[in-house]
Amino acid sequence: MKVMWERTENYKATVNNECNARYIPICCLLSNAKKDSVSQQTKLESLKSLIINNAKATVTLDSSDLKQLLKLSKSTSVNATSPKKPGVGFSVYVKAKHLTLGRGQTLVHVYDGILTNEGNGHDDRTGVFTCPVAGTYMFVVDCLSISQSSLNLKLNKAKVASLYVKVKNEKHPRPYLQISRTVVLKLKVGDHVKVVSGGIDEFIHNNYYSGFTGTFLF
Repeated sequence: MKVMWERTENYKATVNNECNARYIPICCLLSNAKKDSVSQQTKLESLKSLIINNAKATVTLDSSDLKQLLKLSKSTSVNATSPKKPGVGFSVYVKAKHLTLGRGQTLVHVYDGILTNEGNGHDDRTGVFTCPVAGTYMFVVDCLSISQSSLNLKLNKAKVASLYVKVKNEKHPRPYLQISRTVVLKLKVGDHVKVVSGGIDEFIHNNYYSGFTGTFLF
C-alpha cells in the first residue's frame, strides 16, 4: 500500500512539474518578441512563432497583457494598410536675369532655376503647376524688388493671393524690398496654380531672391 501511495505521489509531482513548465505568461512572450525584433510586423511574427512553438503550454492573459497584444496587432494592421504618401513638391526661382513684367503676364520661363520638382507637377516651360494628386497643398511666393512689384497667385482662373510693395524714399530712391505670401489650398487632380503679374513694369530680382514653392501636405 505504501509503495502504491509513493508511486501516486510521484506521478502527481511529475504532472505538476510538467504543467508548471508549460504555464507561460503572455507577458514573457511579449517581452521576448520585443527583444528579438525591431519592427511592429517582426514583433507580431515573433509573437505568433512563440505561441505556435508553445502550443501545448497553458497561456495566461491579464488585462495589461491583453491591451499590449491588441495594441501591437492594431498598429501592425494600420501600418500594413496605410497608403504611402505621394511625393509631390517643387521649388523654383529666378536665376539668370531680373525681369520687368506687364500686367497679367504669367511668369513663363521666369523661374529658370529648379531646386526640386518631385512628381513633375511644375512645368518650367509654362510656369504652371498642375496638380497630380488631390489633396491639401501649401504654396509660397516671394520676390525681391527695387521699385515696385505686384504679383497674384491664381488657382485656375481665380485669384487666391496677392503680393504688393511700393516704397518711395528720398535718401534711397531704389531700395531693395523683399515680399512673400503663403497660402494653403485644397486641390483636385488637374487644377492649375500659377503666378501672374498684377501691374505694369513690375520688377522681379534674380539671383535666388525671387521664387515659387509648393508642396503636398495631406
